[in-house]
Amino acid sequence: MQPAFKAAVIAAALPMCVLLARAAEVSTAAAGHATPAYTSRGELVMPADYRTWTFITSNINMGYPSEGPRPPDSPTTFGNLFVNPEAYTSFMKTGTWPDRTVLMIEIRESGNTPALNTASRFQTDVRGFEFHVKDAARGGWTFYFIRPGKTSGKAFARTESCYACHEKNAAVDTTFVQYYPPLVGIAKAKGTFKKTAE
Repeated sequence: MQPAFKAAVIAAALPMCVLLARAAEVSTAAAGHATPAYTSRGELVMPADYRTWTFITSNINMGYPSEGPRPPDSPTTFGNLFVNPEAYTSFMKTGTWPDRTVLMIEIRESGNTPALNTASRFQTDVRGFEFHVKDAARGGWTFYFIRPGKTSGKAFARTESCYACHEKNAAVDTTFVQYYPPLVGIAKAKGTFKKTAE
């Protein structure tokens, strides 16, 4: 291959290589496999693959005391808790969460059908996604909310009551492990479970 022709081929290929590299970066950030990803505005990027993450537990109608009693006519909601696999693996070894842990609650509406008894409920449409992210580079644990169909969401202000509630009442590292049955025994065995949370 002549030097001039070779140089032309390389020059032509470079833009494509750059585009592919950038596409790979965007894809990795969106997937959120190992670490939380953020937009240029500091919003948390929705992890596209969260359904492949480690499922921990589900809850019904969980809420903060500061929100007051639930109105009797409030719809039943389910919360499905997922965590990035790397953080789960670390927790199982240490009883606490490593930096760049991403805990995510998928909030879903509930349904009922005449084919079941009147007290039965099953999960239906997604109402949103709540995140609790541990990132030392961004001040430690931070809460985020992402609406259905959106690709990112803003952080909650540090003045929000959820921060104080978790700091005071959570069993392990400001997280409500006391409500995560598969992890309670691990935390107690590792000595990281706060007794006041029992």
